[in-house]
Amino acid sequence: MKKITIIGAACLCMLMSGCGALGTTGTTTGSTSSSNGGGLLGSVLGALGSASTVNSLANLVIGSVKLSESDLYGTWKYQEPACAFTSENLLAKAGGAVAAAQVNEKLLPAYNQVGIKSSNTYFTFNKNHSFEAKVNGIPLSGSWTYDQATSAVKMKSLLMSMTGYVTRTTSGLSYTFESKKLLTVLQTLSSLSGNSTLHTVGNLSKNYEGVRVGFDMKK
Repeated sequence: MKKITIIGAACLCMLMSGCGALGTTGTTTGSTSSSNGGGLLGSVLGALGSASTVNSLANLVIGSVKLSESDLYGTWKYQEPACAFTSENLLAKAGGAVAAAQVNEKLLPAYNQVGIKSSNTYFTFNKNHSFEAKVNGIPLSGSWTYDQATSAVKMKSLLMSMTGYVTRTTSGLSYTFESKKLLTVLQTLSSLSGNSTLHTVGNLSKNYEGVRVGFDMKK
């Protein structure tokens, strides 16, 4: 188990260095429909007649509910796995909230296997655009910028840069990455640990187009 934890830390370093590529390969964001659940989400869920359900699903689409820069200030600690979709069309195609729940159910045992928890995974976004963070206990610090139009947060340190996407949740926010970056790390772990759960997670990007995976966080 100690060996697997060390390997997990190394693989997460690989994830952080690889996330910078998202600026050109994974930045297609969702529609800019407002939080009243309009557009495709309203059509798909119209038969339910539930605005709260529509709004909840809108939170799963990057860019559907806009956050201001000030919404990000403070320290955000990992709570559980998270996923988001790059468009309403892809969310509906995947199966909506049911698909999101399935993704999170498969991510949880993988995160537990690696050792990700609230005490060793967090991000602090300061008003002066500096940040401090730990991911699975790996410390990071540097500068950050936020693009409200794309919901993208870019963090730069001396050794690496990474870009993720923020969406609002009922308890805080989620910070997600292009799935192949994270899932490649989990696939690497699965080949070394022989854990079948990680092999299953490694197939998520094949089953859900346009999914972003990462962390649900709260202050």
